[in-house]
Amino acid sequence: MTDFRKGIRDKKRIIVKVGSSNLTHETGKLNYHRIDRLVRDIADLANQGKQMILVSSGAVSAGMGPLGLTQRPSSIREKQAVAAVGQGILLHTYEKMFREYGQVVGQVLLTRMDAQDRNKFMNSRNTLLTMLDMGIIPIINENDVVAVDEFKIGDNDTLSAMVSTIVEADLLILVSDVDGLYTANPQNHRDAKIIPVVEEIDKHFYDIAGGAGTSIGTGGMRTKIQAAAIATSAGADMVIATGIDDGVVHRICEGENIGTLFVAKETNIHAKKRWLLSGSKPAGYLLVDAGCRRAIIERGSSLLPVGIVDVKGDFQVGDIVTVTYDGLPVAKGVVNYDSASIMALKGHQTQDIADILGHEGIYEEVIHRDNLVSIQ
Repeated sequence: MTDFRKGIRDKKRIIVKVGSSNLTHETGKLNYHRIDRLVRDIADLANQGKQMILVSSGAVSAGMGPLGLTQRPSSIREKQAVAAVGQGILLHTYEKMFREYGQVVGQVLLTRMDAQDRNKFMNSRNTLLTMLDMGIIPIINENDVVAVDEFKIGDNDTLSAMVSTIVEADLLILVSDVDGLYTANPQNHRDAKIIPVVEEIDKHFYDIAGGAGTSIGTGGMRTKIQAAAIATSAGADMVIATGIDDGVVHRICEGENIGTLFVAKETNIHAKKRWLLSGSKPAGYLLVDAGCRRAIIERGSSLLPVGIVDVKGDFQVGDIVTVTYDGLPVAKGVVNYDSASIMALKGHQTQDIADILGHEGIYEEVIHRDNLVSIQ
């Protein structure tokens, strides 16, 4: 079997995402011991010449202690208010600890709009790449204080995958409260074993993914699988590992067999397709048949009307949609027709477009291959 871990030592641009459960005690207050170990690992890797990015949860958790809260707030307004307190506390903690190890950090707060709008996507990309070139370690979190549902990413697993597409990362490490992807839920199946390497993400891995590991975090295993699909499609390896063990980030970067490694696809996608991958919220969904899925994934084909079996959502020309098969995302792309027109065209041959729409079709493809990117 191929040893995919060997190449990890050579990874240069690395994103580390750490979950709330690894930053806090059960009381909800910050766990300074674990934070210091994480900071020490990242600082040491930066000293080796690697470009490091930290995607950190914990703003809400960090704000709970000073406000005397013992349970995570449930309403959006309360979460935003607590995050407003916690973001400052968390960044101050990171800044102080990184400074002790000779590193400079800078805070970057993102929302889904920063990926959904292409100009904002490019601005975010330019800022982050400039920070890395200047030797600054970006500390990234979702802007919980102002994010609303429409533009909310929702979990930092997805955010970290979005960042990996923006900056063309080589490696994404999810430091979690679970030590990898298991063959079954280890809480219910005592004989479950860690899957060391996943070369291709298929429906099987979504089926065995469980729910959230703790009451503190928001991302379960399914969100990690979805993050892996995005990151690996953009050319980044991804590792899921527990943060309980000392020096886990450093050991992963040394090629040690820890957690579950999701192997990156060999790809060289341009900035436009990275924008499509980066987490833009789809305006709708196109359900396709098996032959269409195969053509997109294996041959990089355009999406033609004949392969579409159903349309979900109300969207317009130029909107971003997700292409799905068997309930799982296959690709994302920019549509040449609105949802009503695609509903009329689905299942038909290209030469039928003019007769069905009552006018000459401008495009033969529902989505052209140049505006379509695979996520399987």
